[in-house]
Amino acid sequence: MDQYRDFVNLHSLGPLVTFPSLEGLTTLDSLAPLALDDRAVHVWGFSLNGSAGTLSCCRAWLNEEERARAARFIRQEDRTRYLLAHGGLRALLARYTGFDPAALKFQTGSAGKPALLDQQGRPHTLRFNLSHSHGRMLIAVAQEQEVGVDLEEMRDRVDAVKLAKRFYASSEYRELLAHSGFDQVQQFYRYWVAKEAVLKGQGVGILSLRRCEILNPDNAGSSLVGLSDSRALQPGWRIRWLVCGSGWQGAVALQGMDWSVRVETAEEV
Repeated sequence: MDQYRDFVNLHSLGPLVTFPSLEGLTTLDSLAPLALDDRAVHVWGFSLNGSAGTLSCCRAWLNEEERARAARFIRQEDRTRYLLAHGGLRALLARYTGFDPAALKFQTGSAGKPALLDQQGRPHTLRFNLSHSHGRMLIAVAQEQEVGVDLEEMRDRVDAVKLAKRFYASSEYRELLAHSGFDQVQQFYRYWVAKEAVLKGQGVGILSLRRCEILNPDNAGSSLVGLSDSRALQPGWRIRWLVCGSGWQGAVALQGMDWSVRVETAEEV
């Protein structure tokens, strides 16, 4: 724990995210609507656990395609986490839109990024992104602005150098080689969540990981993104790292400079 705290202090990672249960999102009748300020991103964290009643609500809110996808998971734990993550997402988006969670409709882009539709079947002005990993999830929500978010549980056994050589820009790879042991794993995941958040925000696949470069990654918890191929990716994106607890890395990404990140808590649900 001390090692992680020292790392957080050293890099000034950014806003703290907590991960309460999803229980509060299932009691919709007593919950007030949520609103977004201009140029603001709301970030929510939840643990993918809940009572049988919560799981039942989440399953009921999903459409047939989502329930079928959940059923294809071999492990019961994975099925449960999928149902909670996507049911919880619907519950949260319902708070912003005023729609019933089960009535929400989505359209999936070519790289698999879902977009919310309005009641006329057109793209909704509310934009969102979801990431879940090993029993936790992050949701980022913005108004009229594409947003990306990524959350990863760090694993000591990851072959950081091999993966970085394949997927990272040369400057990122050299920076990784300057670290060793625990610090190298930290730096690997720090780059990974930042790059994934950018790619998810733009709705492009993992093959573009090498085409975006995280510039000045230790600069006050945020960074600009450089591109090696502006034809494949949109310019002008910025990332903000999130403090997600010991053993975790998270980041949110949006295009432009004049936006702010606000972490929401379960007490505000």
